[in-house]
Amino acid sequence: MSALFQPYTLRSLTIPNRAWMAPMCQYSAEVFGPNAGVANDWHFAHYAARATGGTGLILTEATAVSPEGRISPADLGIWNETQVQAFRRITAFLKSQGTVPGIQLAHAGRKASTDRPWKGGAPVGAEEHGWQPLGPSPLPFDEGHPVPDELTTDQILEITGQFADAARRALDAGFEIAEIHGAHGYLIGEFLSPHSNHRDDEYGGSFENRVRFALEVVDAVRAVWPEELPLFFRISATDWLEEAGWTADDTVRLASLLKEHGVDLLDVSTGGNAARVRIPTGPGYQVPFAARVKREAGLPVAAVGMITEAEQAEKILANGEADAVLLGRELLRNPSWARHAARELGGDIRVPEQYHRSV
Repeated sequence: MSALFQPYTLRSLTIPNRAWMAPMCQYSAEVFGPNAGVANDWHFAHYAARATGGTGLILTEATAVSPEGRISPADLGIWNETQVQAFRRITAFLKSQGTVPGIQLAHAGRKASTDRPWKGGAPVGAEEHGWQPLGPSPLPFDEGHPVPDELTTDQILEITGQFADAARRALDAGFEIAEIHGAHGYLIGEFLSPHSNHRDDEYGGSFENRVRFALEVVDAVRAVWPEELPLFFRISATDWLEEAGWTADDTVRLASLLKEHGVDLLDVSTGGNAARVRIPTGPGYQVPFAARVKREAGLPVAAVGMITEAEQAEKILANGEADAVLLGRELLRNPSWARHAARELGGDIRVPEQYHRSV
């Protein structure tokens, strides 16, 4: 049987296959007013298409735990009940198709308040519904970006509580997996890396101090997330810096701690915290980082990054390099990638009754 189409069980939840959808921002919510951050028809159609296409698990885009935690004013959020109600329509449909709905809980930190990518992605001010970003240290992400306000200890604790509140709302909205976004240079990742964290208190300096915020968020979310449901954590395994950055060794070390704190799977990506770095991209270029975590920390992993072909995904799983694969841009190009891969690999997959004539 195809490894890609074997079910995968974490805690009491079984995911029907191992072809999963990575979080990808759509920048398509209303930017202000009562419907700010609320999922709309675009989001429903976007996720529904991948569910009818056979994707086993769909992780929503980075969903902000507070208004200030959005990457752009047009991001989704889960800080109020209006947002919860809108998500229920999506999660119900995904479940009706046999797809597990997951949510990525996020805070953008110093990379917040930027424009949509197709409008250049530059920082936006109050006149464009932007706001002042926050970060572990007063260090801008790049030239032309504002200096973030350095978070106080009380503000750090408040944000930790916002993650827990968001997890409660996510459960109420029908999600079955929660993923904490600690990657790509957003707030949690900013605390992890000495490149962006220059604090001299209990949240900065040593490795133990720099990972403190991440572990406190995990503990807060795990305390409200049901014991029978899985918790994921997304990590950038390296900053791709030659010095003074987060490294693969750090990732393996943190993975062991995350496992002790109740994380069930590490979603392994790279980069995003340091501007203008050279990243040696290519097919499956991040898979070795996932494989190392799985091998050395014993924590289940999902691999992501330029995974586009069915045989490529099958080989990653069959070789034991990852427990699942997350597809991003390829699922934008082909919402039915999983069904096509099942046909190619001879895997069993659910097909909607309305589409049976296509089999």
